[in-house]
Amino acid sequence: MSAEEAPPSPPSRARRRIALVLIVVATVCGLLAIFALWANRQLLNTDNWTDTSSELLENDAIRSQIADFLVADLYANVDVQAELEKGFAQVVRPAAASALAGPAASGLRTFAEQRLDNLLGRPLPQRAWEQANRRAHARFLDIVEGGGDVVSTSGGEVTLDLKSLLGQTQSNLGVGGRVQGRLPEGAADIVILRSDQLELAQDLVKVLKALPIVLLVLCIGLFALAVYLARGWRREALRAVGIGFLFAGAVALVARMLAGNAVVDALATTEAVRPAAEAAWSIGTSLLVQAATATLIYGAVIVIAAWVAGPTSWAVATRRNLAPYLREPRIAWSAFGVVVLALVAWGPTPAFRQVIGALILIGLLALGLEMLRRQTAREFPDARREDSFPRLREWAGGIGRRRPRAPAPAAGPPAVADARLDRLERLGRLREEGLLDAAEFQQEKTKVLAEVP
Repeated sequence: MSAEEAPPSPPSRARRRIALVLIVVATVCGLLAIFALWANRQLLNTDNWTDTSSELLENDAIRSQIADFLVADLYANVDVQAELEKGFAQVVRPAAASALAGPAASGLRTFAEQRLDNLLGRPLPQRAWEQANRRAHARFLDIVEGGGDVVSTSGGEVTLDLKSLLGQTQSNLGVGGRVQGRLPEGAADIVILRSDQLELAQDLVKVLKALPIVLLVLCIGLFALAVYLARGWRREALRAVGIGFLFAGAVALVARMLAGNAVVDALATTEAVRPAAEAAWSIGTSLLVQAATATLIYGAVIVIAAWVAGPTSWAVATRRNLAPYLREPRIAWSAFGVVVLALVAWGPTPAFRQVIGALILIGLLALGLEMLRRQTAREFPDARREDSFPRLREWAGGIGRRRPRAPAPAAGPPAVADARLDRLERLGRLREEGLLDAAEFQQEKTKVLAEVP
């Protein structure tokens, strides 16, 4: 029995406990990193902020609420009934104009909300909305990152200015320039940040910039350290790492769902507002879903990799069928290149859409492929391509039933010596082909020579 297969000594059990603790701590760091990455990308990236705001306006329920807000703000700043009465007075008697103005203003409000809802779905208002959000977010970043005089010149407030949309609202009401001239400065402004909140916002921005990097480094570093310490059971440790990724991603999605219910209940003062609140939460947390889903994908890949390297019959059959192709670098790395190009073109996770993230993931995949090549070369040095398909058909047809194995013929010492010589010759060929380095060749050679007939 080799040293790697021997029962773990007390120090090994201690390392096992330490490795498990590290995996648990790394999983918690990974869960926190998901939320930190979401907050960083959503709050500190102007393009993401603008894209999210555009998606909000494209939603029917949210667009309806925005139309109600703009029309209500218009009626709050302008006496529309009085303006209509003045217009009617030019064609009818004053008493009739006064009687007509009230119902007309009420009916015009409903018509304006419907008309504005349709108007906001067109390209020009949506572009104005996008530009307003981009300007507001750029000003917000200027302030929290030390923008200086922006605070004083804007009265200590960061606002989302929707007056351009409000101007289009009044134009569609049909009461002309009188309403436009009466719109006060600051009409339809939504305050995002006040000066008394500046110091807190600046501190939060500093934390959000550094926190995702720190948490990711801790998460990956602790996982790597745990696998390193898991000597003798590294495959199981790697599987535990994959399960940790799966757990972090699943918990993040569950937390989003629970938090969403609480947020929507708090924001939806009436049932009419609930669809808009639910849509806003869903769109606003879409980047969180991306991060959690990517974590689930990474966890699934790690678990599958640990399974392929494992001792189950299906895993062994998989390695046996792949061995003839993995032995040839030209075939193995060509297939790897095709898979990498497909992943980069597809971009299943945000990391594959960034240069540094994609390079790190490609490097890890290459490392995993090389480890699999070495393992299959040691296990199946004589595997041939022409045997893989018949064996695969035989294996597939034999699922669910076992064939009795014929008893192995008794081998005397000469047969054992011949088998040992054959194994040494195969190891020599693997060494010449570069599939085994000097240390691995010496290790396998020592095992063969140490076997007792």
